[in-house]
Amino acid sequence: MPHLLQPSGEDALAAVLRRSPLLAFDFDGTLTPIVATPDQARISQAVSGKLQRLASRLPVAIVTGRRVDDVRPRLGFQPHFVVGNHGAEMDEADVAQAAGALQEVRGELERREVELTRAGIMVEDKGLSLALHYRLSRRPDEALALIREVLRPAQPRCRTFSGKMVENVVPADAPDKALAVHRLVAHCNVSCAIFVGDDVNDEPVFASAPRDWLTIRVGRAPDSRAGYFLDSTAEVGLLLDRMLVHLGQPG
Repeated sequence: MPHLLQPSGEDALAAVLRRSPLLAFDFDGTLTPIVATPDQARISQAVSGKLQRLASRLPVAIVTGRRVDDVRPRLGFQPHFVVGNHGAEMDEADVAQAAGALQEVRGELERREVELTRAGIMVEDKGLSLALHYRLSRRPDEALALIREVLRPAQPRCRTFSGKMVENVVPADAPDKALAVHRLVAHCNVSCAIFVGDDVNDEPVFASAPRDWLTIRVGRAPDSRAGYFLDSTAEVGLLLDRMLVHLGQPG
């Protein structure tokens, strides 16, 4: 997987931008660094300003694991689309279908609340998904084992997947980020997309993207299906600069 900010990546970026693509970005770990607790995350003014300028030229989407009403105030600009809960929170039909699917898991988490808290696990209920964070645990391996034990009875009614010091739970039939991005491409009537993400829940987009899309993973991951990578969220800012240059809007 080559680095995007080199000649071949620059050529690929320019080629896709000439086709007026959808620009889709994950939030945590992509537009903002991973932080100790979810509430601390914000996009910098510099990055939000670049995204606003891009949104004046092309459709821009934020596709995140957060709730839509949680992420909007953290952006500092107005994208055309915000998709939350790992792709599940996209339209009213998705919300209505999944609303009560996690009740059994919630009940088990409530029964074992004391045990989870003692292990340094924080439960984040996002309505259409649950996130069990263990970044602050003193024994992260033991915390992860406990989380998986607690969640095991919910399968196969629910789908679980790992992230950066977090285990996520969604209804088994909930839309994922890949479905969300493909829907947005069709909705915008564009031929391709640029998608930037950094974590396990972004891999379905990378894996399902047609060859003429541009997919970018933030952080080196040898087994990723992304076409290119960037080393850090700081380099995402450089990517936005390059996009603006190719669109004739240098800073």
